[in-house]
Amino acid sequence: MTIYLVRHATAGTRQGFRGADLARPLDDFGKSQAAAISAALKDERIERVLSSRATRCIDTVAPLAHALGLEVEITDDLTEGAAIDAVTALLLQLGSTSAALCSHGDVIPATIRQLMLDGMRITGSRQCEKGAIWRLDLRGNDIVTGSYLGLPRSLTANS
Repeated sequence: MTIYLVRHATAGTRQGFRGADLARPLDDFGKSQAAAISAALKDERIERVLSSRATRCIDTVAPLAHALGLEVEITDDLTEGAAIDAVTALLLQLGSTSAALCSHGDVIPATIRQLMLDGMRITGSRQCEKGAIWRLDLRGNDIVTGSYLGLPRSLTANS
């Protein structure tokens, strides 16, 4: 099984948005990142798409869910400030289901660190840029490898 952890795309700044931070939408570049994420993952065998309740996360994976004919499932376990134990439990609860999950810059690095402490091997970088993707490979109930895929190639080719 494979799980893709996606950090939400760019959404401007907290200070520049009036309203609840959970409602902050993607900016124009973030929308292009969401399209690139969809293009990069739409041919993978993804069966579920889960997201933080933040609008910027939902909108990051909505194009992917649409391309796959799936709904975005909202979970507090991926929302900013989530308990890492809850995140790792969610990953393992997915069982044999391949999925894409969208979360935040505090949750993903902390989850990766915890998984490393639990024995996951890392290949490549340990970054977590906005709009970037991590691939987690599971064998049974163990997350055995984490690979930082970074930004989708269509974005890195244009930057």
